[in-house]
Amino acid sequence: MRATTIHAPYDMRVEDVPEPITRLSTDAVVRVLRACICGSDLWAYRGEAARQPGQRIGHEFLGVVEETGGDVTGVRPGDLVVAPFMWSDGVCDQCREGLTTSCEHGGFWGSVGYDGGQGEAVRVPFADGTLVRLPKEAVSDDRLLSALLTLSDVLGTGHHAALGAGVRPGATVAVVGDGAVGLCAVLAARRLGAERIIALGRHSARTDIARRFGATDVVAERGEAAVEAVRELTRGQGAHAVVEAVGTEQSMRTAVHITRDGGAIGFVGVPHGSGTGLDLGVMFDRNIALRGGVAPVRSYIPELLPDVLDGTIDPSPVFDMTVGLEDVPAGYRAMDDRAALKVLVTTT
Repeated sequence: MRATTIHAPYDMRVEDVPEPITRLSTDAVVRVLRACICGSDLWAYRGEAARQPGQRIGHEFLGVVEETGGDVTGVRPGDLVVAPFMWSDGVCDQCREGLTTSCEHGGFWGSVGYDGGQGEAVRVPFADGTLVRLPKEAVSDDRLLSALLTLSDVLGTGHHAALGAGVRPGATVAVVGDGAVGLCAVLAARRLGAERIIALGRHSARTDIARRFGATDVVAERGEAAVEAVRELTRGQGAHAVVEAVGTEQSMRTAVHITRDGGAIGFVGVPHGSGTGLDLGVMFDRNIALRGGVAPVRSYIPELLPDVLDGTIDPSPVFDMTVGLEDVPAGYRAMDDRAALKVLVTTT
């Protein structure tokens, strides 16, 4: 089959690799219909996250079950399924408590020795704990397929951030970051009943989507200017709930300084670089809570799926470029150049 591999910084290739098979009785093989490129994939692309030459890549996909091991009972060949960005057994203590990303037997797509989502097929460990069945009729609806694909990562991650920030009906929310996760956090905040949503971003194509998703205000400034702008919009108080969806020291500092006393920050931006860290004294004095981390999206899919299916929320606009599998390297270049927000990959 064909699959995307990474060989060195900026060296992405689509190559022939062995077809996956069920190795264990709990495995399934999924033929991929849709995959995508994540902003976090760019850290490997740029050489800021180590990868072995030839390693697979991609952690967001949906497709059709092709084969199952003898102990798999939750899905059958022919089922349309979505996979969260990590596999999990569904039965360990962490999974039972909802933290599937800390599963005792879990793992990440594209790890050494495992398939990545940006390929024609994927071997799925612990299929019963990992895969979620979708309505088969969605196969004929391109927009719905795109929306359902966001359940594999960005929609659930935005939801995780909103929950960490304590978004509630009537709250004022601020979202730092205008990438796909930040935009999905705007959507999640609206879904959870926020009254005012302030999106921080300076790219009009992205902030237009933020407004479409429910943002009531847009702040284009950065740093101290951004803090002043948010404070001005909130009568000097700041937001009850703040989402940090970037992962830099500056973005976290901005998040802290735009949070209202007694508020909370939900952080889901993958940390990449911090010179001096957070001033815990500031957070202590102002009673600011900090919650977040790797989103256990498998636990959120059952809650979010009905709203995607009935159109209550439509995250599909986060995909603004589509490529075939053979053109995945061009998709990486487009995202690295910020010419694309999030690239959808079709394999058929």
